[in-house]
Amino acid sequence: MDGSGDLIVKILTKIDDFMYYPLLLIVLCLAAVYFTVRTRFVQARQFKESVKIIMDKPADSSGISSFQALMVSTASRVGTGNIIGVSTALCLGGPGAVFWMQLLAFLGASSAFIESTLAQIYKKKNHKTGDCFGGPAYYIETALKNRFLAGTFVVFLIATYAFGFNLLCSYNLQSSFEIYGFYDKNVTPWIVGGVLAVLVAVCLLGGGKRIVLITEKLVPFMGIVYVLASLIVLVVHINILPSVVVMIFKDAFNFKAIFGGLGGSCMIYGIKRGLYSNEAGVGSAPNASASANVSHPVKQGLVQMLSVYIDTLLLCTASALMCLGSGIVPEESISGAPYVQNALSTVFGGFGPVFITISLALFAFTTLIGNLFYVDNGLAYLNGKKMPGKKAMTVFHMLCVVIVFVGAVTPMDAAWALADITMGGMTLINLPACIILGGIVIKALKDYENQKKEGKDPVFKAKDIGLDDSNLDFWK
Repeated sequence: MDGSGDLIVKILTKIDDFMYYPLLLIVLCLAAVYFTVRTRFVQARQFKESVKIIMDKPADSSGISSFQALMVSTASRVGTGNIIGVSTALCLGGPGAVFWMQLLAFLGASSAFIESTLAQIYKKKNHKTGDCFGGPAYYIETALKNRFLAGTFVVFLIATYAFGFNLLCSYNLQSSFEIYGFYDKNVTPWIVGGVLAVLVAVCLLGGGKRIVLITEKLVPFMGIVYVLASLIVLVVHINILPSVVVMIFKDAFNFKAIFGGLGGSCMIYGIKRGLYSNEAGVGSAPNASASANVSHPVKQGLVQMLSVYIDTLLLCTASALMCLGSGIVPEESISGAPYVQNALSTVFGGFGPVFITISLALFAFTTLIGNLFYVDNGLAYLNGKKMPGKKAMTVFHMLCVVIVFVGAVTPMDAAWALADITMGGMTLINLPACIILGGIVIKALKDYENQKKEGKDPVFKAKDIGLDDSNLDFWK
């Protein structure tokens, strides 16, 4: 990389470091703890209920179900971050990063509940198709009366999901080829980027409905297979597992080491990569949540909590334990795909790296498609609540395809820093808005729980919680 390229990477890294410590560290922790206390640990109390309602049929038979909305948000959450992100956190931050990832996921599930329930309450109706849509931009504009802040959030969302995350996703996939003998750093990344870009372009021609159909089929399959492979590695190395657990907790609470270099500590890497992976509080999942047709907003809030658990407590933990349990020591030199590939090789031999490449290909593809579902929603908001014309969307989608192509040859540090920064911008707007509006969700939760106690299938009406429904498209 030339001098100007190095300077850009250094600037991005500095911004990234400041954003996560102290800004996002404080905001994330305060919000997660606040929501957990206000909802009386809804993420634990209502876990059984969230599993129970996941297969509820949509209130409107022609609409998107809770399960479909969950799969779209999970497609974006469950991705290369579950493999590359975890590996990076372990190699650069240390084993203790696993604990901080898990803690953030558990507490952050309450943030996911709040933001997704808000998206349902303030969702809008497409009067031509009958579909519903929404997200943070809509509850910020409608409830807080601040269109400028809502628009700023959308700009960050588009920058994150059309550029930052897609750039990183493409890079992460191509990095899995570095372990093979045929890898040529001057050629292979371009080939991988080109193939991935073509696949994304073909899919985009099918529109939003195809996005839902593809993610609904691929996400459960790829998640189950990956967890099974992780479990096999753990079983083979079961004798190491107790020492791995001790190592994680010992490193997680080594406060002398943490505060001696906080920016690069296991705590900060756990928070960074945990947030990148599960996106709780970022404001992305509410865009999918708003599209579901449910009888009560709290239902979708409860369902979306599961996406955080699936992503971090299941898949990220599986990756971490598999890597640490393999006996291979995490080092900076093998950060990323190589660490996970080496871990799998201890059991599966030469098939291990191939399996990770296949998994990353599936994760990358579904992540890219899920990301663009959010971007379309953002573009509609900026275009006066309606989708831009076909020609404009084609041009934008082709730009996204170019980003996927270029991402494969982007330096790792720059790709991670850019994704962290744009995602951080979303979070710093969304979480304060959720804190301000959280009281509305608490009332909705109490309404839901009261109806359940009465043996009813909860149905929401805004006025039942003292909410003015004159500016709402639903819940009248």
